[in-house]
Amino acid sequence: MGFKVFWLAAVIALCVGEAATVGLVCIWFAVGALGAFVAACVGGPFWLQLIVFAAVSAAALALVRPAVSRLIHPRRSPTNADRVIGQTALVTEAVDNEAGTGQVNVMGQIWTARSQLGVVIPSGTQVRVQRIEGVKVFVETL
Repeated sequence: MGFKVFWLAAVIALCVGEAATVGLVCIWFAVGALGAFVAACVGGPFWLQLIVFAAVSAAALALVRPAVSRLIHPRRSPTNADRVIGQTALVTEAVDNEAGTGQVNVMGQIWTARSQLGVVIPSGTQVRVQRIEGVKVFVETL
């Protein structure tokens, strides 16, 4: 009876620990403790319970963690917008914030442009993209 209570308490404590950390840290050991609890319920000796705990924890960690990690932390692919930040561009239409005009060619794409510093930038000037707001790039001269 004593080891059953121990493993059940371990399952509960590890689940509480996982809920507190939310980092997939303790859940694997909680699954292992659950396996050891089952081994204790069927009358397995303590050494067998320890082996079941270690084996089930290791299996859960090795087999399930990669899939769960991919679901929780999906790989973020940069968008076209992310790729143009920091790139050099060529002003194709004079950038004038007050007049609301300006276009640049960045990596073969035409973007509506505004001056980061509020200065007029003439056509033909090389600029660097500083940030994006909506469909407009904000640029500064090199």
